[in-house]
Amino acid sequence: MKIEYIGLEEINGPLVFIKTPKDVAFEEQVILELKNGEQRVGNVVRLDENITTIQVYKGTAGIRNKEVKTTFKGKPLMMKLSPNMLGRIFNGTGEPIDGLGKLDADIERDINSNPINPMAREYPRNYIQTGISSIDGLMTLIRGQKLPIFSGSGINHNEITERIIRQSNITGEGEFAIVFGLMGAEYETANFFRKSFEESGVLSKVVMFQNLSNDSSIERLLTPKIALTCAEYLAFDLDMQVLVILTDMTSYAEALREISTLKEEIPSRKGYPGYLYSDFASIYERAGKIKGKKGSITQIPILTMPNDDISHPIPDITGYITEGQIVLSRELYQKGISPPINILDSLSRLMKDGIGEKYTRSNHSKISDQIFSSYSKVQEVRALAKVLGENDLSIVDKKYLEFGNEFEAKFINQESYDKRTIDQTLDLALELLKILPDSEITKL
Repeated sequence: MKIEYIGLEEINGPLVFIKTPKDVAFEEQVILELKNGEQRVGNVVRLDENITTIQVYKGTAGIRNKEVKTTFKGKPLMMKLSPNMLGRIFNGTGEPIDGLGKLDADIERDINSNPINPMAREYPRNYIQTGISSIDGLMTLIRGQKLPIFSGSGINHNEITERIIRQSNITGEGEFAIVFGLMGAEYETANFFRKSFEESGVLSKVVMFQNLSNDSSIERLLTPKIALTCAEYLAFDLDMQVLVILTDMTSYAEALREISTLKEEIPSRKGYPGYLYSDFASIYERAGKIKGKKGSITQIPILTMPNDDISHPIPDITGYITEGQIVLSRELYQKGISPPINILDSLSRLMKDGIGEKYTRSNHSKISDQIFSSYSKVQEVRALAKVLGENDLSIVDKKYLEFGNEFEAKFINQESYDKRTIDQTLDLALELLKILPDSEITKL
């Protein structure tokens, strides 16, 4: 049932306030019609006894209190869906912006989705090959997993994101698709991704949603929900294996904090709202596999750690909800190593269940264990060398230094278009381990 209301009580940033009508629901879709006929979409974010708060996704510029007709649609925010979304580019609210016209779609879904019943979840198996040795060999991405990338300000995570999208592939059943949600990005960044997808020919398997830095910050709150609604349709209606990449979740959290402040909510850690955890969980937990469905949703959220602080609320909360993390190293980045993945701070908690003889190779786990063990020893030897000097190290310790330098230069460091198969990755790891004496190889 539609409810119409004339005039507003107050406007504050992207929020408008009206006297609370009867039979209005939380998260209900709202259409604000201006005097010139322009319509703006919003939804109910707070219901008090006297005043209802609405967030407007295109902002409130040009809105006048007495000249607005507010229509409550009697349903939550919905999104139109179609198989023809593949290869298309949309803005943060799901409107096409690629010049190819409107989306011809008959299906419409609630962008908030329904939580997956834990009893209906199927345990993630098999892997997604990214072509990046550090990820495929040491922190393997499993279908249905949530594996975030923790970056730092100025580190080239956009290039890593582009490589994962360009190079990722699956083995086995089902078509593969990528849903890419870009939040708070500069125009140059969005254009970099768009040109790369077009030139490399992967755009046909990508659905891109972009919210730019000059777009309404409140629109940023819609982007991951819109992207995941599309992913759920592709995975569970069309039986596709879907990889969702969301960047940058820090921009999303900053927008959430901004709106929380305008709503005069009591802040929690670092000024973020107390519901940051549950809000992130509502996004991350939309990844997974469902019993009886052939498709899957794998999620890579990417975030920038403020001041490289992994204990900051954004990476801290993300780490609790997800199944591991890939941490980028400023030290490796400054050495010119790309992608600068700190393998000792990174892990994939589901890796053991998606590798091995059935999916990759029977010795994959042992090679991975040996690499972690040996590279960990490298850090100890490097610390010792700073105290004693390299000349006073033992022969074995010098071999570890050689292994560490070669490992970073040849295994972690990988040219932008050097896409390695899982066999190439594991063979390279074994070749590098030959630098060390046989007595030091204890895991193979």
